[in-house]
Amino acid sequence: MNKSLPRPIAQSRRMVSSRHKSRTSPAGLGVRFALLSATVAAVLLVTPELRALQLAPSSSGVTVYGFVVDSHGDPVGDATVKLAGDKEAKSTKTDATGAFEFSALHPGNYTLSAEKTALQGQTAEIVIAPGQDRKRVDLKLNPERSMSATTGVAPGSTVSQFGFADNPDFQVAGVTDWTAVGGHGSDTTLRTSEALARETLALKPEKGANAITENAQKRNADRHRLAGERDEKSGDPLGAVREFEQAVQLDPSEDNYFAWGSELLLHRAVWQAQEVFRKGAEAFPKSSRMSSALGSALFAGARYEEAAKFLCQASDLDPADPEPYLFMGKAQIAAPGALPCVETKLARFVADHPDNAQADYLYAMAILKGSAGVAKVRAIEDVKGLLMKAITIDSKCADAYLELGILASSAGDSATAIEDLKAAILGNPELSEAHYRLGVMYDRIGRAEEARREFALHDRLEKQQAEEVERQRREIKQFVIVTSGEKSAAPDN
Repeated sequence: MNKSLPRPIAQSRRMVSSRHKSRTSPAGLGVRFALLSATVAAVLLVTPELRALQLAPSSSGVTVYGFVVDSHGDPVGDATVKLAGDKEAKSTKTDATGAFEFSALHPGNYTLSAEKTALQGQTAEIVIAPGQDRKRVDLKLNPERSMSATTGVAPGSTVSQFGFADNPDFQVAGVTDWTAVGGHGSDTTLRTSEALARETLALKPEKGANAITENAQKRNADRHRLAGERDEKSGDPLGAVREFEQAVQLDPSEDNYFAWGSELLLHRAVWQAQEVFRKGAEAFPKSSRMSSALGSALFAGARYEEAAKFLCQASDLDPADPEPYLFMGKAQIAAPGALPCVETKLARFVADHPDNAQADYLYAMAILKGSAGVAKVRAIEDVKGLLMKAITIDSKCADAYLELGILASSAGDSATAIEDLKAAILGNPELSEAHYRLGVMYDRIGRAEEARREFALHDRLEKQQAEEVERQRREIKQFVIVTSGEKSAAPDN
């Protein structure tokens, strides 16, 4: 569930907090009396957001600026930089120093991307807050791998009998602690990509995907793969990834490709995981697992539309398998915008799996995200029907109850919203957003004490969950990657 809330809701919470403080002291009672005697406009002007907007220069707006650099940190001139928001989109070119700038922007959520021929593009999700003056965002472009038009192999590489380049253009040089993970995406998107990476590891191969003649080379490759699995379990990811790579060199089977790519993705070598999974998908075009894994890696690299393409392809390869649908549904919720093909495939998921509550919930969310304006108003009844079906199938489908509560709240039906949100919490007491929205609803009908309790629960859960995410990230070491031009400087591990 996307945690970004509509501005009226966010403002409501801050106003609720202000009212809570005003009711707890004698001085606060005087303030409350003064507010009640003022005009509505005067009350609104005391909120921090509106004060910031009032003081900020209305004509100039907010400026987003930064630099585009290559993998060596050198400036990239004449790169195309695009900024897209809900209500505006702009494009510019970097100058000789790699600098770019967008001015006169309104507060809101934006997608910032940079691209140039022969370089891999990068995308970042940014938030411009009310009252902000300037925001710096730097983007890094890595070299695209140069491929032969006929073989798909980098020129100069030797090719094994199974078609894989014996010398990939990257090397895992070491490990480091978790950092900013490349700067891709909002926290919601990042958490989703991390969850998909973990879930990718659990994907199972199709029968016959590894039907290659048994020989000494294959047996040796299997030993390397099993050694890699042992290394990962024992806390040696560097040893694991090297064993998996060796297994592919000896026997580029579906299992070996998958093990190597999954290890890279788990340890946030996102671009390299994409390369391995892409080669695996080319070698095993009927493998739903490989297409799903490639989609997961592309999502982690903010290539959302391409990710959707391969997840949809995975669902076509094995329509009976729910995993590709679950992946694409989660990706759709977390992505900045609606993804192509997903809504249609989720409709098939509902039809083919009539007893799966998640199918109805994910399809409902896809319809909501893919519609706007009048179309969205018309779609609400269909969405409600799908959500009601989900909670009929699974009476503890907390996500469906939460969305029903949000819809009821938007329609002004406080009583129904409160019941749905309470049901969501009953289904999942750790669902922090349900506590927050229930607090908003209690405050709306004047039940201040209950509102304060729900807000406190929300804040406690948010803190606990953030700490747990940080703990998980600390446990997963990131790979340090060097490209072919940098290998001579790689540490000897």
